[in-house]
Amino acid sequence: MSFWFKQFWGTICLDIIIVALIAGAFFKWRIDQIPDTREVEKVEIESGESYKDFVLIIEDSHGDFHRYPVYQFIDYVILPLGVLLVLQGLDIIGGLFGTGEIRRKLKPLNDLAIKAERLSSLPLDTSKFESLEQAIENLSPNSPDARISTGDKDLASIEVALNNLIYRMRESQKKQARFVSDASHELRTPIAVIQGYVNMLDRWGKEDESILEESIEALKHESEHMKELVEQLLFLARGENGKNTLHYSEFDLCQVIHEVWEESLMIDRDHPYEFVSDKGSALDEEGNLILPPVKMCGDVAMIKQSVRIFVQNAAKYSAKGSTIQFRVKTNGDCVGYVVQDEGIGMQGEDVKHIFEPFYRSDKARNGNTGGSGLGLSIAKWIVDAHDGKIEVLSSPEIGTRFTVWLKADLERNL
Repeated sequence: MSFWFKQFWGTICLDIIIVALIAGAFFKWRIDQIPDTREVEKVEIESGESYKDFVLIIEDSHGDFHRYPVYQFIDYVILPLGVLLVLQGLDIIGGLFGTGEIRRKLKPLNDLAIKAERLSSLPLDTSKFESLEQAIENLSPNSPDARISTGDKDLASIEVALNNLIYRMRESQKKQARFVSDASHELRTPIAVIQGYVNMLDRWGKEDESILEESIEALKHESEHMKELVEQLLFLARGENGKNTLHYSEFDLCQVIHEVWEESLMIDRDHPYEFVSDKGSALDEEGNLILPPVKMCGDVAMIKQSVRIFVQNAAKYSAKGSTIQFRVKTNGDCVGYVVQDEGIGMQGEDVKHIFEPFYRSDKARNGNTGGSGLGLSIAKWIVDAHDGKIEVLSSPEIGTRFTVWLKADLERNL
């Protein structure tokens, strides 16, 4: 209602201003009719019993009086003024009903505000929070199934949130413990081998040249393997701590994949490698391959490392003579690459865990394939750091296809 009254008084003030302007216009109009050779000495209004008796009297410098009936001017403006007053009346009436509609729509908020005010005035019951605090203190950190429970319905949502947080913390702790255990196991093997060959050298290697040569080769191989493992562990640890720095630049993904394809041809003679670009290719006059550019922004060294990891994984678990294919793809504002093999493949349950550190499927757990089980974890970290995603399609005895999608944002972080 206060809003409506403000609107009402605003309308009245507007009408007063309009009337004042009309009166001023009437005075100005009649004064301008006085000849320029004369000056206005006096202006006054003569009143009467009705509005028709009101007369504007202007005395000039020659002593003449000019009389102008006011009602003649009022007859000109009475109609527009009447229309204006009617419109204003309708607006005020509409505003009265409008405020009622607004009040009805805001009633839920008003009720909520009233209830909140009532709640704030009530004395605070701390017993519920004390029971929750006691339940948290009584929670055993070593019990895997321990949960917070007070039996209070008002605290049920808080208990659910806390129990979910505790569950995630336990899962993180399990992963960390498993990582440390697996890392210790992987490091223990080369250390044991090195220690065994050192003992063998100490006993017989000083006199037997064949044992000396065999031991040296084994020590070199195992030390190189342990160095690689430690470097991979450090890479993942730096990644978890946010210390791996990406150096962004614009580059041609198609050219990078083609370079890894050429490297694979030279390094691995046991597998035929194919390179395909969805955008096609051509040959120049000298017979050199021309690849259409697929531009993106990222750390070119990191992206190349991720491709090499997928290629090494494909070669490791593929039989000799089986084909490994590279492919470059585009999809809207994303670019991607594919590494596909015809290897042993994986079960669906194994695909869920392949990016976990040190995880290898049962078929892959043999001494012939080697590796530390960290490569795919590193590749996933690289792709995640570029806001990309990895799609895996695998079937036992048919093969595995890794598809990596990356954003082709050329201005990102440049």
